Amino acid sequence: MKDKLKVVLKVLVRIGQFSLMLSFVTACWTVVYFFSHWLYNQIDWTPHHYVAQLLNLLGGFFLMGLVIQLIGFFFFHKRQKEFTNSMREALRRIAQGDFKVRLNFGKMDPRYMEILDEINLMADGLEKLEELRQEFISDVSHEIQTPLTSISGFARALQNQSLDADTRMKYLRIIEGESSRLSKLSENLLRLASLDSEKHPFEPKRYRLDRQLGTLILSCEPQWTGKSIELNADLDDVYVEADEDLLSQVWINLISNSIKFTPEGGQIDVTLRRKGSFVEFRIKDTGIGIAADQHELIFDRFFKSDKARSRKVGGSGLGLSLVKKIVEMHQGTVVVESELGHGSVFIVTLPAMRSHL
Repeated sequence: MKDKLKVVLKVLVRIGQFSLMLSFVTACWTVVYFFSHWLYNQIDWTPHHYVAQLLNLLGGFFLMGLVIQLIGFFFFHKRQKEFTNSMREALRRIAQGDFKVRLNFGKMDPRYMEILDEINLMADGLEKLEELRQEFISDVSHEIQTPLTSISGFARALQNQSLDADTRMKYLRIIEGESSRLSKLSENLLRLASLDSEKHPFEPKRYRLDRQLGTLILSCEPQWTGKSIELNADLDDVYVEADEDLLSQVWINLISNSIKFTPEGGQIDVTLRRKGSFVEFRIKDTGIGIAADQHELIFDRFFKSDKARSRKVGGSGLGLSLVKKIVEMHQGTVVVESELGHGSVFIVTLPAMRSHL
């Protein structure tokens, strides 16, 4: 019943529109008809019947076009001007840093609506970017302020002449550690900024990935042996075409993180496998693990799954951001499989090469 009613209403609307248009056309031609007769009488000219009908027809079309133009000018020009002024004002506010501006004019020409949608979309993107920028500045300020406070405090304490040699050396070691932390933070920030700018040197070459990993694992031996960690490495002979220096940052960060968060006497397993056209690197540890709802967040800049514990073991929350950025530059992926309290597995997938030329 409702569908039939809708059909009837549509038909009635169409009939009404047609009747209105027919009345408009009839009115225009009627005006032209009587005006032409008046004009003929004024100039004392009686045209042929065919010519008179042709002139009436052309005059009717001309009058219809003129009336439509006048209606459009008086009724739509004001709205178009309002739209133009509002759009200009919105763009001016966006240029001045006000990204909360939004445009909405209800029903308009689809072409104008597309422009409005694009401006609103641009404002949304800029607003989110500004929020990220503010959050980034806040995080950087916090990360810098913490070691600076420690350095300042212990530097003042060293001015106490009554301190014994052991206490003095302890404070100096703390100052040195906090200075190294600042230096590392600065280095990682500069590296991220360089990678983000897309102007960082990217020099891929063909090399043996398993040899690179073996060398880096051995270079970290003092760290894992110092915690009595059992580290097992099973590496296939694999060639890749990549920037060796950049990828070394990936492996160093992942290996160092596993050592850092694995307790005394724990275990770390490193594997490298060729799987079709890809290479899969896995590093599994028996560390503290990561909650499921934080698996994606850990790759965000300055994110720390356990802030108290992170401060204890050190780190700025930039290492995994660097890992993800560099891996994606190599058309690869990095994911984590982990459960809180049951260790973590980081998996890096990269395009492989044939083992011979």
